[in-house]
Amino acid sequence: MTGAYSYSGSVIARRLLDHGYDVATLSRRAAPADHPLAGLVRREPLQFGSEDALPRSLAGADVLVNTYWIRFARDGMTFEDAVANSRRLFKAAKRAGVRRIVHLSVTNASAGSPFDYFRGKAAVEESLADTTDEYAVIRPSLVFGGRQEILINNIAWLLRRLPLYAVPGDGRYRVQPVSVDDVADLAVAAAARHGPSVEDAVGAEVYTFDQFLSLLQRTLRTRTRLVHLPPVVVAALGASLGRLLGDVLITRQEIGALTAGLLVSHDAAAGSRSFAEWLPGQSDWLGRRYANELARNWRAS
Repeated sequence: MTGAYSYSGSVIARRLLDHGYDVATLSRRAAPADHPLAGLVRREPLQFGSEDALPRSLAGADVLVNTYWIRFARDGMTFEDAVANSRRLFKAAKRAGVRRIVHLSVTNASAGSPFDYFRGKAAVEESLADTTDEYAVIRPSLVFGGRQEILINNIAWLLRRLPLYAVPGDGRYRVQPVSVDDVADLAVAAAARHGPSVEDAVGAEVYTFDQFLSLLQRTLRTRTRLVHLPPVVVAALGASLGRLLGDVLITRQEIGALTAGLLVSHDAAAGSRSFAEWLPGQSDWLGRRYANELARNWRAS
């Protein structure tokens, strides 16, 4: 698999190990010494630039679980580059004799999307289908669970510290959270199936974004006031705060996708774990420390 040391990838890897799989990860770096999977998952180099290295790294694998992607373009890496890298990975898997590929995408991936992230995800899905008939695409929405998560943790961090929280638009657009454990269960089940499949990974609960924030507020016992502002203003505020934090807090495209309601599904819920039931037990750590995206996923690579 790719990304066994990442947020969702580490939960999937743990679940695969629990089901008796031997797990190796393609990674640009070794596991941190304190990572719970250190010593349990064999590491192979992730080298997109070498035509022969990727098939060698994949040799002997029966299933490839792919979590590789980028959240935003940076340091010369674009979404087009990430699509090309994914295509190289799939071709290398075919060359190495990998029987099946399980790929993590995103809800509402579309070639016609106005957002590069979702358009790129659709291009990767298309490349996968062009490579093999033995594949499964899993499309998570807003993922929660575990202490490695960044987005919800940082929303909570802001709610704990700011007197005002800037909500883009009217806050009525919806989100449909899914547990990272449900995503992992779907990935393991997909690895054992045959034939092509595409499924959304979403929970049963659907909230407006205002309701989602209010639930966090009640759990954290914060009195932060929600203030609705034009999305362009929220993006500018996010960029300014990101510079102070030495990070990318949120992008214009992420705000656009959120307010367009792309983090919900029209399909039946595939996840069974409840965000509302999970949340109260997390108040001792959620939002206590800021999780820096650049430090975790860019500077360390």
